[in-house]
Amino acid sequence: MSSSNRFKFDFLASKPKAIQRSVSNHLVYTIGKDPFTATDHDWMMAFCHVVRDRLIERWMETQRSYYRNDAKRVYYLSMEFLIGRSLTNSLLNMDIHDACSSALHRLGIELERLRNLEHDAALGNGGLGRLAACFLDSMATLDLPGIGYGIRFEYGMFRQRIENGQQVEHPENWLAHGNPWEFPRPEVAYKVRFGGRVLEYQGPNGRRQFDWIEGDLVLAQAYDTPIPGYKNDTVNNLRLWSAKAHQAFDLSCFNMGEYSSAVEEKTLSENISKVLYPDDSSSQNRELRLKQQYFFVCASLKDILRRFFSDHNDIHELPERVAIQLNDTHPAIAIPELMRVLIDKYHLEWQLAWEITTKIFSYTNHTLLPEALESWPVELLGRLLPRHLQLIYEINRRFLLMVANLHPGDTERQRRLSVIDEQDGRRVRMAHLAIIGSHKVNGVSALHSGLLKSSTFHDFDEFYPNKIINITNGITPRRWLYQANRPLSALICEAIGDAWVRDLNQLEALIPLADDSSFQERFAAAKLVNKQRLAELVKFHLGQQIDPHTLFDVQVKRIHEYKRQLLNLMRVIAHYNRLLDAPDAEVVPRTYIFGGKAAPGYFMAKLIIRLINDVADVIDNDQAVNKRLKVLFIPNYDVTTAADIIPAAELSQQISTAGMEASGTGNMKLALNGSLTMGTLDGANVEIRDQVGAENIFIFGLTTDQVKQRCQQGYHPRYHFESEPLLRRVVEMIGNGFFSPEEPERYKPLVESLLDRDHFMVMADFQAYLECSDRADAIYRQPEIWNQMAILNTAQMGYFSSDRTIQEYAQQIWQIAPIQR
Repeated sequence: MSSSNRFKFDFLASKPKAIQRSVSNHLVYTIGKDPFTATDHDWMMAFCHVVRDRLIERWMETQRSYYRNDAKRVYYLSMEFLIGRSLTNSLLNMDIHDACSSALHRLGIELERLRNLEHDAALGNGGLGRLAACFLDSMATLDLPGIGYGIRFEYGMFRQRIENGQQVEHPENWLAHGNPWEFPRPEVAYKVRFGGRVLEYQGPNGRRQFDWIEGDLVLAQAYDTPIPGYKNDTVNNLRLWSAKAHQAFDLSCFNMGEYSSAVEEKTLSENISKVLYPDDSSSQNRELRLKQQYFFVCASLKDILRRFFSDHNDIHELPERVAIQLNDTHPAIAIPELMRVLIDKYHLEWQLAWEITTKIFSYTNHTLLPEALESWPVELLGRLLPRHLQLIYEINRRFLLMVANLHPGDTERQRRLSVIDEQDGRRVRMAHLAIIGSHKVNGVSALHSGLLKSSTFHDFDEFYPNKIINITNGITPRRWLYQANRPLSALICEAIGDAWVRDLNQLEALIPLADDSSFQERFAAAKLVNKQRLAELVKFHLGQQIDPHTLFDVQVKRIHEYKRQLLNLMRVIAHYNRLLDAPDAEVVPRTYIFGGKAAPGYFMAKLIIRLINDVADVIDNDQAVNKRLKVLFIPNYDVTTAADIIPAAELSQQISTAGMEASGTGNMKLALNGSLTMGTLDGANVEIRDQVGAENIFIFGLTTDQVKQRCQQGYHPRYHFESEPLLRRVVEMIGNGFFSPEEPERYKPLVESLLDRDHFMVMADFQAYLECSDRADAIYRQPEIWNQMAILNTAQMGYFSSDRTIQEYAQQIWQIAPIQR
């Protein structure tokens, strides 16, 4: 179809009457219902298929154009893709939102009602998955040939409920009613092997050759999800793999009455794609995690090579047409997997196979925490992936020879750089493997990348000068302002036009308006609308009242000790004590909002959640303070919940221990939506301060160098406990059962951790945190100054667009260019 005919088709198909007719047709012919018996969910599914129809032609034309242009493509391998809901995102990106709303209204249906029925895609946990989703959006918006690869988790991570103040994990069955956005591809299924043995033999040229044989086979079946760009007709692909049994049903067992045995292989195989990050407190679950990683990597590489060989014959050209980005270490096993394929299947010599491999792969590091740098026991890896362990040993042997040649006699350096950690029960260090096997390694904020080079991977930076670079994370303005915050985005469009949606730097045009009292009032009014909407949602879903005229003080992110939700909660208790001591004191009425999931096996994180809810319960029942102080934990924090909370937030808590947060993206989303940041100089907070100005952000606490210095000199948290009365009182209240009178020692582990170890410097930063909070209160009492600062935050966040981030990846790492049709 010619471009002019396609435009005509798209234009006509996007008229309200045509959409109305399509919805009615899909309700009958796809869903099998008539308007009299159709439920809201039936209408939602029918409407999603209408929108999907308008995606498909653009999607197919996009893929054809990549083949026509023989485009080099980037393949983004990630365990997580938190794409959230697709309906509204697709409507806005295709510019048919208003037409669809009008069409549905004629049918007596409101778009908002249908939108709320869609499940979030439960394909991630936190920032890693949300970042990957933003990157897919930007690739499509920038016309870049990119494909995401991951796992189609049937239950995602878990659905978090708070029962008796505690996190309880329930299955997140997001696929129970079907997923209208995915296309099953039963014809695209690849065999994935586990276990077995390696057969060594002499090839026809006299060289040693290897075959990995026997073991267990699992099938990886593809499911495709279209990812539309913003108003450009580009639709890229997210391909997810679902585990299927190689032999789903044993009829002979069934006929003998052994019904469970008949489907045993099906059950064991499909467990691989059941749950994201199974609790790793058991050896079986740790094994399952490794299986998950190899499962999607193996299938993805087979798919990438199939796509390459569909119009190329020479394996040597692979780096000219393929770039693979490893999003964290989860897919790092792809490096020995590609080596296995090149050497064992295509019989390339080692050096040539290694050159091809390292030109193709690049690796994004997301953590500085040593305990978060993934490693696998040699025994486990050898049992599940015996050929890969052989290849890892050989990769390491050759690498250490180069190290020894450059640093003769320096065995300590070799030990530090080795892929095999010999001191911790012989484990394979996946980050080391990823660095050695990639041509570029990037951190995700200026501070993080600097610390990678100076600390975590200092030896690698010396050995591979210029391999480690920085590419600061970003967020998509389409999802996180244009879609999530319609009151504010409408105001911005009215003031400066809508070019900012594709070029976030255009928001700088708001800077002169920061001093305009009329614009300040309208900006504040948009914030109040969002606060009122959140208050209504909280009342509807949680049955709790929050006052939209209080300061909304927000910390929403994964629950982890280094993110220091405990420090924030201790500030809450200190504010509570102030009100107890001076009931008539003038204070800024405040609603503290927490949200986030703790890993199922993370005892301390789950204990912090329980303490948040216990503190909330005590304050709620104290009539002397509960009109001026409210604590709320919003359960099951996900993309949709984030889109409800972030536009309403006024103060954003980004308080991780300096030097421990790689970047953060929640800090960017909140600042973009006009929330002022209170934080440490950690992760991307440093760059946010540089962009918005030190006068428009609240910074406190120890710096990275000061944290390091205290650790080296010997840190004594009890000193702060003994010398700071406010801190002592807070810690004693937690420890003596004030918030848990029915179980006074409930929080003893938290108090012991604070007093005896305090790895995350909570005690050291407490006093500075309180003082910073008081500074924020003083400014909040002056609305004209607060609103000016909020506008300047929004106006100066252009640097943090994921479009900029992806352009840097494309130019500095992938060497790919936009494809114009």
